[in-house]
Amino acid sequence: MESFSEYIKGFASGVKSLLIGMRTSMKVFCQPKVTEQYPENRHTTLHIPERHRAQLVMPHDEENHHHCIACGLCQMACPNGTIKVISEMREDEEGKKKKVLVKYEYNLGSCMFCELCVNACPHGAIKFSNDFENAVFEKEKLLLTLNHEGSTLAK
Repeated sequence: MESFSEYIKGFASGVKSLLIGMRTSMKVFCQPKVTEQYPENRHTTLHIPERHRAQLVMPHDEENHHHCIACGLCQMACPNGTIKVISEMREDEEGKKKKVLVKYEYNLGSCMFCELCVNACPHGAIKFSNDFENAVFEKEKLLLTLNHEGSTLAK
């Protein structure tokens, strides 16, 4: 007789659990549906927050100047080797040797968007944009050069 009462208690517990789940499903079923028409209406309805980290960029001014001094702190702060700073020593007009940025490579495919590189940069030379559409078919297109052709260090 005890096993039958345990069976009924288990059955009642199962039915109660089923009804709770059905109540939740019916609530969601009766709510109005909201569908984002993403590719067509992405500029009118899609809102991406300013703090969203999507792609590393190096801002340049209108005269093609940047603020990167090629110190390599961002490269050292990156936990998985996403950034590669290539620099060389050059002499300026006064005869002093100075480190100059040659190429700033950024591998978007291996970036984990931790923002440690941006926090390590003493001059604010790099930042994250919120341009999130980065899908490509070839992996080589994810290797980006952030400094523009012919750009120089800002005074």
